[in-house]
Amino acid sequence: MQREGSPWRGLGVVTGKELADHLSSVRILVIELLVVITGFVIVLVSLQQIRNVTAEDPFLLLRVFTRSGEQLSFVFVLTLLVPLVAIGLGFDLVNSEHNQRTLSRILSQPIYRDALLFGKFLAGLATIAISLTAMWMVVLGLALYQLGVPPSGEEIARAALMLVVTIAYAGVWLALAMLCSVVFRSAATAALTALGVWLFISILWPLLSGHLVNVFVPLQAGSPDELLSGLATRQAVMRLSPGALFGEIVSVLLDPSVRSTQQSQLAAMGLALVEPGSIPGAPLPLLQSVLIVWPQIVTLIASTIVLFVIGYVVFQRQEVRA
Repeated sequence: MQREGSPWRGLGVVTGKELADHLSSVRILVIELLVVITGFVIVLVSLQQIRNVTAEDPFLLLRVFTRSGEQLSFVFVLTLLVPLVAIGLGFDLVNSEHNQRTLSRILSQPIYRDALLFGKFLAGLATIAISLTAMWMVVLGLALYQLGVPPSGEEIARAALMLVVTIAYAGVWLALAMLCSVVFRSAATAALTALGVWLFISILWPLLSGHLVNVFVPLQAGSPDELLSGLATRQAVMRLSPGALFGEIVSVLLDPSVRSTQQSQLAAMGLALVEPGSIPGAPLPLLQSVLIVWPQIVTLIASTIVLFVIGYVVFQRQEVRA
C-alpha cells in the first residue's frame, strides 16, 4: 500500500516529545551529573598544574582540556564517559515501545516509521548536545575565573570545534545503542550488547591491535619512509575504534603545534617530525589543523550514518502487532 503525504510527517512531534522525556527523566539527570562532576574534578586538577605555566603561552586555555597530573586528562575522560552516556540514553529507545505495546498505537497515528526512528535519534543527540554544551561552558567559565587570562578567538574556535566533534563522537555510540534497541526486544540484552561492543572497541582493541600489527607488520627502525609506513598501518588498524579517531582529532585541534596524527607516536619513540621549511613548535592555523584531521571527522560522521541506516532497514522490516 502506498503511503500518502511526507514520510517525515510527525518528526517534530516525536522529537519534541522524546526530548522532553529525556530532559525530565531521573536516569538522564544521574548520567549528566556523573559527567559534569567528573569533568569538573579533572579540570580542577588541570588548573592546579597550569598555574605553574607562564601566561606567555598563547594557547593557555586549551591546556585545560589536555593537561593533568596523572595521565588523566579531560579529553581522556570524555573518550570513556561519552559512549556510556550515549548507550545509557539509547539502549531502550525502540524496544521499550515494543515492551509497553505502545508502538502500534504510535504508528496508527499519522506518524511514519521514518519520522519515529529519526525523531528518537535526533532527540537523543540533542539531549547529549545540551549536556555537553553545558559542561563545556562550565569548564570554560571555571578556567577563565581561575586563570584570569582572556582567551583568543582561535582558542574559543578550537574549543568549540572540539565540542562539535565530541557530539559527533557521541552520535556514533547513540546510533549503535539504537541499533541494539531495534535488533533486541529485551532492554537488558540491548544494553549488555552495546556495553560489550564499547568495552571491546574502546579498551581491548587498542591493546590487541598493537600486537596484531607487530605480528604481521613489524615496526622496525629503518628508513624514514618505512617507519612512517609502519606507523600508518598501525593507525589504520587502531582507527577501527571511534575512540582512536576522536583522540586523533582532538589532539590536533587542541594543540596547534601538532602537525601530524603520527607525531605522538614518533615522540614516544624519541623521534620528531620535521617538515622542510617549517619552524619546529610553531603553531598551525586553525584551518590547517582541521585539514589534517578532516578524514577522521568524515569517518566519525559516516560511521554514525551507516549504523543508523542499518538500524533503519532492520526496523522497517520488523512486524508491528497491536
